[in-house]
Amino acid sequence: MNTTKPNHIGRKISRIRELRNMKQEALAQAMGTNQQAISILENSEVVEDEKLAEVAKALGVTVEAIKNFSEEAVINYFNTYYDNKGHILNSCNYLTFNPLDKVVELFEEKEKLYERLLQAEKDKVAYLEKLLNK
Repeated sequence: MNTTKPNHIGRKISRIRELRNMKQEALAQAMGTNQQAISILENSEVVEDEKLAEVAKALGVTVEAIKNFSEEAVINYFNTYYDNKGHILNSCNYLTFNPLDKVVELFEEKEKLYERLLQAEKDKVAYLEKLLNK
């Protein structure tokens, strides 16, 4: 008997978040919510389209990327190389790029996210101080 896995959107969100090296707290901050809400979201099999669009934006991916995400596709993506016209050049298990460049790229992305989150917190504090001083 051949059964297919259910299309569990919450698990897909969780895996994409993990692949982007992002904690639930960071995703929550980017979405203006809390970690518990993200945990509930990631345990949900179905997510409303509006909420899914918010999540996609916070993760820096498209809604379609979340809906179509699969572990197999990720593995194939990293094992297949394309030229600038989208033609497959080679499918193999050796790297054609410097892994350290990718690590540096990820750290730069994390730093930018951290800076945005920090600025959002500073803006909140300034706003609250303004309200208190009225």
